[in-house]
Amino acid sequence: MTAIIGFLNTIFWGYVLIYGLIAVGIYFTIRLRFQQVLHFPEMFRVIFMSDSTDKEGITPFQALCTSLASRVGTGNIAGVAVALTLGGPGAIFWMWVVAFVGMATAYSESTLAQLYKTHGPEGVYRGGPAFYIARGLGLPWLGSIFSVCLILSFGLVFNAVQANSIADAMVVAFGVPKLVTGLALAALTAVVIFGGIRKIATVAEYVVPFMAGVYLLVALFVLFTNLSEVPAMLGHIVGQAFGLEEAVGGVAGGVAAAMLNGVKRGLFSNEAGMGSAPNIAAAATPMPHHPSSQGFVQALGVFIDTIVVCTCTALMILLSGVYVPGGEVTGTALTQLAMGEHI
Repeated sequence: MTAIIGFLNTIFWGYVLIYGLIAVGIYFTIRLRFQQVLHFPEMFRVIFMSDSTDKEGITPFQALCTSLASRVGTGNIAGVAVALTLGGPGAIFWMWVVAFVGMATAYSESTLAQLYKTHGPEGVYRGGPAFYIARGLGLPWLGSIFSVCLILSFGLVFNAVQANSIADAMVVAFGVPKLVTGLALAALTAVVIFGGIRKIATVAEYVVPFMAGVYLLVALFVLFTNLSEVPAMLGHIVGQAFGLEEAVGGVAGGVAAAMLNGVKRGLFSNEAGMGSAPNIAAAATPMPHHPSSQGFVQALGVFIDTIVVCTCTALMILLSGVYVPGGEVTGTALTQLAMGEHI
């Protein structure tokens, strides 16, 4: 069984998903005429200029916070550290590239979710990839398969990865047993989840800005205290990405390793093309009332997740002096160690 899983992981995670998602992102970027650049200010306008909603939906800001609650997490903390360990500083540049084309993918999948959403039995909007596969492509059987795959991946795998990273962090920081952390997480999330979509959106609206805000404030403190080193470090990231600098010791593969690990961690972090964010995007009441409004909101979510948060994590690690390419300390432990050096 282990061999079969390893083989499938190599095929899908090593080739199919990586090249497929990048190709889709490039296609939408060109087809939409680089809307993630030309319409970047619109992404902020549709959030901050529209606080109202109706009784059947959630606000654009709530939709952004809920999607960020899923995007911002393990990929931003443990994922960035793993990318640095396996691919070197150049991996961060390829995370940026993935985020850039991923913004177009996120825009497209969330706009489609708005186009094909329906009214649920509870009086709220429902939609997502399963709905536009069934209604847009006329393939309800394929939509059902997608739904089952998404339930399995998020119900059994994705949340386990997040919970494991939290448990690891609690063990390193406070010595709390993993079982205790797991039970506490299960109890807290149950209270929120069983409250329905509006309860989830309301909690995310308050928790996510606080969570991300505190983390970014810490990152800004670190960057300002090491301001003179930041430009050189950014140049180091770009140089490593294109092989303009000699590969750091402990990282095998040079440019190829940087690209592969950067792309993998970038895709895992921002979830563009995964089909998760469109489900919450469909539940929102866009302002203005146009499907593309939610597309802009979710594209901004990818930008915040990878370009902002992941970059802050990477710079904190690289500026700390504890980063050892190919070293034994990686993941959440490396990020915690780096933050401990700064604060």
